[in-house]
Amino acid sequence: MLRSPNPSAAPNHHSYPFALAACIAIPSFFSGTQIHSLIVRNGLASADHYVQTAALRLYTQTQNDISQAQKLFDEFSQRDAVHLDILMTGYIRHGFAAEASCLFQDALAAGFELDKHVITTALTACSHAGDLKQGNWIHSYLVEKHSDFLKDTFIGSALISMYAKCGCIDEAVKVFDTAPERNSFLWAAMVGGFAVHGFANDAIFCLSRMQDEDGLRPDGITILSAMSACSHAGVVDNGLKLLAEMELRYGLMPQHEHYSCAVDMLCKVGRLADALKLIRQMPMKPLASVWGSLLTGCRIYSNVELAELAAAELQSIAWNDGNDEGVFVQLSNIYMNANKREDARRIRKLIGMSGIKKIPACSAIEVDGEISSFVAGDPVHPQRVQIWWILNVFMDHAGVIEMEDMGF
Repeated sequence: MLRSPNPSAAPNHHSYPFALAACIAIPSFFSGTQIHSLIVRNGLASADHYVQTAALRLYTQTQNDISQAQKLFDEFSQRDAVHLDILMTGYIRHGFAAEASCLFQDALAAGFELDKHVITTALTACSHAGDLKQGNWIHSYLVEKHSDFLKDTFIGSALISMYAKCGCIDEAVKVFDTAPERNSFLWAAMVGGFAVHGFANDAIFCLSRMQDEDGLRPDGITILSAMSACSHAGVVDNGLKLLAEMELRYGLMPQHEHYSCAVDMLCKVGRLADALKLIRQMPMKPLASVWGSLLTGCRIYSNVELAELAAAELQSIAWNDGNDEGVFVQLSNIYMNANKREDARRIRKLIGMSGIKKIPACSAIEVDGEISSFVAGDPVHPQRVQIWWILNVFMDHAGVIEMEDMGF
C-alpha cells in the first residue's frame, strides 16, 4: 500500500505529478496505476492539467497497451496540444506511426490549437510510416498557415528526415538549403538523410561543412550516421577512418555503437578476420549487436568456424536475456549452407525442444499513396497470386538454389 511518510501531509495536485514521474523513471506501471487510482478517488483526474499530463505519460511510457492511454485521453474534458503530443509520441514508440498520423488528422479537423511540438511529432510519424503524402501535406500546411514554424530548426530537421526516409533526398536537401538558420540538429538530420540513401561522400562532406561553414562540431550520433552511410555504400575504409578520427579530430570517445557499426560494415564486405580483430580491440565488452553482425557475416560468406565462435558469445548473452532463438536459426542456416547437415539437424532438434518459432520477416512500401505490407509465407495477402508470379519470374532469372525445408 502506498503511504505518505507524514499522515498529516495529504498528497495533492502538486505532489501527484512528481510521484507519477518517479513511477515512469523506475519504471513501475503497477505503482503508477495505484497512484492514478488515488488521483481518481480524490477527484483530481479531470481537474488539474499537470496531473492529467503526468498520468498520460505514465500510460504511454510504462505500458505496452497504448489503448489505455487513448482511453484516458478520450476521457479528458479539455484536451490540448501537450496531451496530443504525448499520445502521438506514445503511438510512435509502440510502433503505430500510422495511428499517430490519424490522430493528428482528427485533432486538426477538431480545431486543435497545434504547436511546434505536435507538428514535429506528426512529421516523425510520417517518417516512421513512410507516409510521403501526409508529410507533403503537413509541409504545405506550414507554408500556408504557419510559415513562422518553418524557422524552427526542430521542424526543419523533422522535414529533412521525413523527406529522406520517404525516398525524396532532393526535397530534403532543398529544405536544408533554404533553412534560415542551421544548427547541429539540422546538420545531423542532413547527414542522417544522406546515410539513409547510402550517400557516403555527401555525408562525410557534411561533417566538414558544418565545421567550416558554421563552426559546429558533430556529436557522436552524427558521426554514427556518417559511418552508417559508409556501411550502406560499402566504402569501409572511409568508415573506419571516421572511427579512427573521432577522438583526435572531433574530441569524442567512440562508443559501443560506433564499434558495432564498424564491425557490421567489415562483415558486409566479407572482411570477417578484420571484424574479429576489431572486436578483440574494443575497449568495452562487446554486446549482442557486435556478435550478431559477425554471425550474419559468417552466414553470408559461409565461415562456419567464426560462426560457431559468434554463436557461442551470442548464446551467453541471449540466454541471460531469455532470447536465443535468432542465434539458433542463423547457426542452423549456416550449417545448411556449408552442407553440414548433421550439425544443422542437431541445432534444429534444439530449436524443436525449446519450442522456438521463427518470427516471419515483414516489410512495407508505399505506392501511389497506399502502404502495402509483406510478411514471409503469408497465405492470405489479397495480391498473393501476383506476388508469387513476379517472384517466380525473378527466381527463374536469378537461378535460385533450392534448400532443404528446415521446418520453420
